[in-house]
Amino acid sequence: MKEKNINFPVKQVLNRVVEDHTIQNEQKSPPPGRGEGMKETEGTEGVLYLIPCPISEGESVWSVLPASNGRVMSELDYFIVENVRSARRFLSKSGLKVSELEFRELSEHTTDPRGIDVLCAPIVAGRSAGVISEAGVPGVADPGAMVVRRCHELGVRVVPLVGPSSIILAMMASGLNGQSFAFNGYLPVKDAGKAIRNLERRALSEGQAQMFIETPYRNVKLVEQLLLTLGGETRLTIAVDLTGADEFVETHGVREWRGRKLPELHKKPAIFVIGA
Repeated sequence: MKEKNINFPVKQVLNRVVEDHTIQNEQKSPPPGRGEGMKETEGTEGVLYLIPCPISEGESVWSVLPASNGRVMSELDYFIVENVRSARRFLSKSGLKVSELEFRELSEHTTDPRGIDVLCAPIVAGRSAGVISEAGVPGVADPGAMVVRRCHELGVRVVPLVGPSSIILAMMASGLNGQSFAFNGYLPVKDAGKAIRNLERRALSEGQAQMFIETPYRNVKLVEQLLLTLGGETRLTIAVDLTGADEFVETHGVREWRGRKLPELHKKPAIFVIGA
């Protein structure tokens, strides 16, 4: 996602948004029973909490998240989320009453800087907020990074909470170079072979493990291309459905992979690592 420069009068716009938000909140009472953490404090900025969620469908929330996260979540009533539906489901499974919560959506299509300031205005006015990704940790390969960056610019405290990251888990289990690795996001659909060769070149010449992902329905096609393109001695990690019931993580040389039965990949979350 390309970041855009903010060329409009930020301070004036943000002050106006904060003023409008304050007026709106004076006209309504806060939901009952949410605790003091949700209330706005005059003259004090709120806190932006980065709240991880499970990365595998069907797993219990509290089997992968610490209880301390629940204490923070229960004190919030304002959430900035990648997908409202999945965020409501996650918070409901966590034991929160979602009918008492306010959700604002922040997706990869949110490109207007003024839209980011609208999301941050309640926090500047004193109301703490939680950022929730569709899966895993927010702010990493996730549009939540835009709000995090803006909060830093505005002097708002940002607090990351503990939770599962497929990137870190895959790297931990790969046996490849954990001292130096790079996450490359999605490979281009066009010229994917060229991108794979470039990543292999870096992995072999620099010793830096190269990580990437693919849309789940294209996993099988990507693995076929990896096995066709990479050199036989290059090592490849395939990590599928991490933390889930069908979790699979193995690293082998490409020549060995070509003779092995591949795991079930279709429409499952997966991450791939190339290394020396």
